[in-house]
Amino acid sequence: MCARAVASLPPDEESKAVDPARWTRICSVDDIPQLGARVLRRAQGPNVAVFRTAADKLFALADRCPHRGGPLSQGIVFGERVACPLHNTCVELDSGCAVAPDKGRVQSFSVKVDAGIVYVDLEAHPAADPQSAPQRLESPLALREREVLRSSTEGGSGTPLPSGEG
Repeated sequence: MCARAVASLPPDEESKAVDPARWTRICSVDDIPQLGARVLRRAQGPNVAVFRTAADKLFALADRCPHRGGPLSQGIVFGERVACPLHNTCVELDSGCAVAPDKGRVQSFSVKVDAGIVYVDLEAHPAADPQSAPQRLESPLALREREVLRSSTEGGSGTPLPSGEG
């Protein structure tokens, strides 16, 4: 399965003690801008990016795009996805799965909020084989937009814009 735990603000239940053996304190929720990310740099293992959506949901992924290794933390957050700043590969924040037609997956981590503090479970989860990772499907309109974009950048005819546009 491709899904991980998600933290929403405010917490759904009363504040409980956080087990420091499992959860790593990252920062205050207010330290992560909406539609932005905060990076936890690690000596071992991949850096971890903690993302905050416009709806105040928090997600944590390895800060490395499955396409070419770009820093996802510097990408554009929209809905519950992030677009890599290097080649615009879209990745689902809840699962780390690339959105079709892109392929691959990045490691995802569980996130918890306690008393306004963000914690991430950095425990190693089994790495998925990028070739076997399920893909999320785009809407037909989004697929058509990609097709037009690719054909126009590859010298194809594409779909002409109505007069007065472009």
